[in-house]
Amino acid sequence: MSNELFDLTGKRALVTGGAQGLGRMIAEGLLRAGAIVAITSRKADICEAAAAEMSALGKCIALPADLTTPAAAVELVERYRAAVGGLDILVNNAGKTWGGDIDTFPDKAWPDVMAVNVQTPFTMVRELLPELTASGTADDPSRVINIGSVAGIKTERLHAYSYAASKAAIHMLSRDLAGDLAERNITVNAVIPGFFPTKMTAHFRDEEKVDPTLLAHIPLKRLGKAEDIAGVVVFLCSRGGSYVTGAQIPVDGGVVGCG
Repeated sequence: MSNELFDLTGKRALVTGGAQGLGRMIAEGLLRAGAIVAITSRKADICEAAAAEMSALGKCIALPADLTTPAAAVELVERYRAAVGGLDILVNNAGKTWGGDIDTFPDKAWPDVMAVNVQTPFTMVRELLPELTASGTADDPSRVINIGSVAGIKTERLHAYSYAASKAAIHMLSRDLAGDLAERNITVNAVIPGFFPTKMTAHFRDEEKVDPTLLAHIPLKRLGKAEDIAGVVVFLCSRGGSYVTGAQIPVDGGVVGCG
């Protein structure tokens, strides 16, 4: 029963930004659950190398793409259709950030961050609606998962103003989409990671040592692990998560819920 409840055998998934960091953790989790997974990355060599490595877990397809413009998202969808065809799971994970002191935070820190973190996920959903609608049923909806951030829910003092604003926006966009797409048998949820060992937290870590100030900020006193984020995504994409939509699920060791 439990194995079947979280089995994704035969499901087709697209994970943007799936070659590195959280995206790779998610892509590997979906592959281990039985899904066919296409991943994107800005750099073709990184994307292809990651797909080759993850192919040991299941069928993994590289689709390099720089998702800073709506046109690039539309073109990615066309290449996905040619490579895979239908779609059951869309994970909008590709993200961009910018940090800096408020006195000198530049105007150029806004357009690309908002485009990648908010507009691109919307464009991906819009363009893939035919596939998502075709594969969803009342008992087994198609899934859209947007990756947010604790910085979009509470003040984290990261000095990443455009990033925090964009993540708050994707949380609300997820709820709007969930309401509009429920009748098409498509669920939309936001997964909200806290601090994981990725490039975005590199300045908090020195090899295996983590800044004790950061750990003190996290009620569970550790960074997130790959299985933490992958487990929530697999749940949402499986039979076990078929009745969940419009949710914002923190995966953060208690930063949001215990704060």
